[in-house]
Amino acid sequence: MAVPGQGTLRRWQREAPSGFDFALLGPREVGQEAFREGTVLESALAGLKGVAGELKAKTVVFLAPQDFTQNRSNKSALKSFLISAKSIFGGVVFDAGASWKPDDADSLAEDTGTVAVRDPLQQGLSKRKVAYYRLPGPAGHKSRYEDPAIDRLAEILSSGPKQQATYVFANVDMFTDAKRFRKAAGLH
Repeated sequence: MAVPGQGTLRRWQREAPSGFDFALLGPREVGQEAFREGTVLESALAGLKGVAGELKAKTVVFLAPQDFTQNRSNKSALKSFLISAKSIFGGVVFDAGASWKPDDADSLAEDTGTVAVRDPLQQGLSKRKVAYYRLPGPAGHKSRYEDPAIDRLAEILSSGPKQQATYVFANVDMFTDAKRFRKAAGLH
């Protein structure tokens, strides 16, 4: 895992607006190891814990690789990992991958006190009080959302349950798409 240097961490802290809460993206090695215990996982989490401490980050997001299938063995490993990660970092968000049923991921999140990622345009809204929505782009990272998709997303938000939700655009036009979404949804 490439851990940011002290100079980079200080710059991030200096440049962040007052009251900014940092969230960290977990190292790829965690998902590549299928969330199973071992020296790679321990090393990656130790480095991440140091960065989280420096930035006073309260949330860490972990992503599973595309080939992380939904089966009993992976569910057990992920559940153990999430319980352990929650004890280290507090706020834990996880994306189990496209092959997982969103309601099953939400159920696992409920069991572990964590939050599962969803794409609201593809999988609908979570029924949980706290939700994390990741929008990867309609055709992947290098695509942008057109106005009808942004309007549909705003409609989904307005018709959904009252919840504390984080919406993350993860495509190349993320900033522009997020601003358009905020405007369409009437968020300030």
